[in-house]
Amino acid sequence: KHWMIGTVTLCAAATLALGAEDTLPGQVDFGTFSPPKGDGEFVEVNVPTGLITLAARLVEKEQPEVAKLLSSIKLVRVNVIGLDAENRDVLQKRAQKVREDLAGKGWERIVTAQEKDQDVSVYLKMTDKGAVQGLAAVVIEGKEHAVFANVVGDIKPEQLAMLGDKLHIDPLKQIGNAAQKPENKAKDKAEE
Repeated sequence: KHWMIGTVTLCAAATLALGAEDTLPGQVDFGTFSPPKGDGEFVEVNVPTGLITLAARLVEKEQPEVAKLLSSIKLVRVNVIGLDAENRDVLQKRAQKVREDLAGKGWERIVTAQEKDQDVSVYLKMTDKGAVQGLAAVVIEGKEHAVFANVVGDIKPEQLAMLGDKLHIDPLKQIGNAAQKPENKAKDKAEE
C-alpha cells in the first residue's frame, strides 16, 4: 500500500511540475499563498488532468452529463485563505491585481456580485471563435476568507456548483451558487 501512495504522490507532483512550465490556455497564475499566522482556514486544491479523467471514467455510466463536463476540464485549482489582521490588506490587494491582470489579458468579467460583505468576480477566457478556455473566480468573503479559483477547460459558470459537488470542492460549489443567474436562483428555489 505504501508504494502505491508514493507512486500516486510522485505522479501528481510530476504533473504539477510539468504544469508549472507549460501554462495551458485559460490557466491563471495566482502565485503562491501562505497560511495565515493564526489558526485561520487554509485550503489548496490542485486537480490535474489525470485525476479529472479518472473521475470522468468512474461516473461515465451512471452520470453521463457529469462525465461529459469532467472530460472537458483540464485543470482545477482552488485556494482558500483565512483572513486575519496581518494578511487582509495583502490579499485584498492581490485580488484587485488579479482582477486587473485578467481584464488586461482579455478575460471577460461575466459576474460581479457585491453584497453585504461578499465581493465576487467571475471571468471567462474565450477564443476568437467563442470556445471557452477557462474560468477564474476571485472572492473576498468579508472578514472570513479569500478564494482564488481557476478551472481550465470548457465550463460555464452555472456548471461550477456541479463540478464542485462532484469533485468535493466546497468553495467551487459556493462560487457556482453565487455565479448563478438570478432567474436560475428563483427557479431553483421554486423547485425546492
